[in-house]
Amino acid sequence: MRAVTARLGDGLRRPLDPRAHHVVCGDTALAHRIIHELLSSGQVRVTAIVTRAPRDFSAAVDRIKGIKVLRTDRIDADALRLAGLDHAAALALTESDDAANLHTALCAREINPGVRLVIRMFNSQLANGARQLLPDCAVLSDATMAAPAFVAAALGAVAPEHVRLMGRTVLVAKRAEVRAEDVICGLAAPGPDGRAEVLPTDEGLADLVLAEANGQPVGPRRLTRRHRWVRRWRQPLALGWWAIQALARRGAGVALVVVLLAIVIAGFELVHNEHLGWWNGLYVVLLTAAGGADADPSSGAESQTAELALTLAGLALVPVLTAAIVEAVVNVKLARHNSQLRLPWQDHVVVIGLGNVGIRVIRQLHDLGVPTIAIEKNKQASGVEIARQLEIPVIVGDGAQEAVLRQAWVGQARALVVLSTDDTANLQAALAGRAILDDLRVVLRLFDHEFAARVQRAFRIDISRSVAWVAAPTFAAQMLEREVRATIPVDRHVLLLADVVVDAASPLDGAPVSAAGLPGRVRVIVVRCGTETYWNPDPAMLLRAGDKVVAVARRAGLSWLSIQAAAAPPPDPLDGTS
Repeated sequence: MRAVTARLGDGLRRPLDPRAHHVVCGDTALAHRIIHELLSSGQVRVTAIVTRAPRDFSAAVDRIKGIKVLRTDRIDADALRLAGLDHAAALALTESDDAANLHTALCAREINPGVRLVIRMFNSQLANGARQLLPDCAVLSDATMAAPAFVAAALGAVAPEHVRLMGRTVLVAKRAEVRAEDVICGLAAPGPDGRAEVLPTDEGLADLVLAEANGQPVGPRRLTRRHRWVRRWRQPLALGWWAIQALARRGAGVALVVVLLAIVIAGFELVHNEHLGWWNGLYVVLLTAAGGADADPSSGAESQTAELALTLAGLALVPVLTAAIVEAVVNVKLARHNSQLRLPWQDHVVVIGLGNVGIRVIRQLHDLGVPTIAIEKNKQASGVEIARQLEIPVIVGDGAQEAVLRQAWVGQARALVVLSTDDTANLQAALAGRAILDDLRVVLRLFDHEFAARVQRAFRIDISRSVAWVAAPTFAAQMLEREVRATIPVDRHVLLLADVVVDAASPLDGAPVSAAGLPGRVRVIVVRCGTETYWNPDPAMLLRAGDKVVAVARRAGLSWLSIQAAAAPPPDPLDGTS
């Protein structure tokens, strides 16, 4: 069994009991998932601190078997002492109140200066301050970690991010999108029941791979749907029809139409009376309308009248046309600012919910240059102002209503991303979107992981994810002091890209690389020996103390690899003495 350790304030490390004690504060979905991640490692004892006050989004942490639960009126120093924080290895703070989490962290550091702190925070400035104030502290945002996964799903990508690893950039891609020589390892293959089989033994069967970026564009593809070509040629017609309707409703537009009709009628009359050909007639009409006519007293009364009307209409054309253009531009800008989206949109992403996750999703979509329309029920939400600063149109309304979705042109959208905090409303919005367009790509946020899995199967929702499910492995890894470089969501699984250092006298010291792998659980992709780096190392290569092993693993597999790479704990000098 490996020796679990915790850093002290001076940077030293002290051995802890193999069944180290970890404390998790909060009755949240994130706390719920973190506890499950810790228990799956098989190396820790967990105490959960929850408040007695009723919560709107209680995760029922106290129902998890195998942990100690402390219920208290408030999370303060007394509660932390009762939970045994004075001898705990790590503390996770998962409440949504940044200030409260920081206050609890300060109390915890007074009780146990060597405790490892993992804090959930949304405010980036406060998070940076906490990192400087509290040594040995990991400050994480679950919204920040989950947003790339939602963005990738909306754009049809298979990986939320690129990862810089040992001097190379690696990414997750479909095997068909990358060259064979760039493939590092297989991540998932289609299983017999339709679900993904992660880290398959036969990597040749994997259609989802980890590959080296070679400078070629590999990433979000534009989604293809039936009859997309029909929508493409209809869009210019729709824009033209909208422009005509807008001009007909405005005073400048009506004036412009009247002037143009006057020019057409007077020009036709002049050409008819003078018996001009089509080219000469067009030349005379345009020149006269532009103010270039010469008076001819000898011409007939009808020609003089037509020429006079044409000249006057031409004089009115320029100011009226200028006024119509200015009015149209102003009206379009006002319409966008007031979320009155009258212009047809196509191949855009509709985002419902501008909370912590929604804000980060629209920011990333904006950075990627993806046209986006946001829907938010609360017009006072901070995300509304942020969206308008990014010039992203915002519709204030209930995204579960079909009329609101139609106002966002969801029928022509690339994807619908539903991110509000209400599972029921999210599902209603997803189904309403599918009622408008049956092959609409839907990315759905659900708090309940099991419910999300059932919804994905029952309603053909493309992606249904829980923020806590995506972020919890990183939180738990930080509590266990593991170096997790990235999390890779695959179907309903999460793979971890992590580093493990081989300790002296550990089971892996002197063992071949093959001993660090576990079929279906752990796949070693890099070994660094001093200054030398070996990608896809030979299975017979021997590992030595100090070598760094980089692996793609499931959470249980990473726990197993950490145990294999760690030295046995030193004997207790008090054992066997009285």
